[in-house]
Amino acid sequence: MAVYTEVSDDELTAFIDTYDLGPVLSCKGIAEGVENSNFLLHTKAGYYILTLYEKRVREDDIPFFLGLMQHLAGKGIVCPQPVANRKGVALGQLAGRPAALVTFLDGVWIRRPDAKHCAMLGEALAKLHQAGADFAMQRPNALSVSGWEALFRQIEPRADGLAQGLAGALSDELGYLKSVWPTGLPSGVIHAHQFLAGWQLQFYIIDKRTMQIYLVLVIM
Repeated sequence: MAVYTEVSDDELTAFIDTYDLGPVLSCKGIAEGVENSNFLLHTKAGYYILTLYEKRVREDDIPFFLGLMQHLAGKGIVCPQPVANRKGVALGQLAGRPAALVTFLDGVWIRRPDAKHCAMLGEALAKLHQAGADFAMQRPNALSVSGWEALFRQIEPRADGLAQGLAGALSDELGYLKSVWPTGLPSGVIHAHQFLAGWQLQFYIIDKRTMQIYLVLVIM
């Protein structure tokens, strides 16, 4: 379940009242997703995705994600767009969490992708990489080797309880990886994970006649 923070009716109404979207007609939690709380929001103006960014996401990183969606759309990539409130701000606070609205894209979840879909997905990813090549904002990869050390320190005291000598083996392996990790490689925006778990398979069929797949960047 990917609704970790509950939002009261009064909180939601007060938040949406800062936008020019009309009254809330419905708001339903989205089960898919693994990191943030997501809701399908229906207002008089249409459908939107409401995301509350949970503790794992650094608030300082969120403008990067929102800016990336805007940049990619400007390059012709079909992706949701952040919605600004009346003050022109796309990031707010709701239920004690950073929160943002993005536009909703119609489509279907491909539950049984085959080789053809994978090829189309590869093409869509290539277009994303090309479109993001000149994105000005930068954000270090928190899940690269530099971030593994902090993750290891969190579990190090318990590692030998799982397997004798595991802590030492992990420490040695991390030391080795850091010593041989390449530097000076080209860098840029990529989409580095695809797996069959609901919204994490992040593409939709937009054109059902041609089965053309468009990549959808959704921060969930």
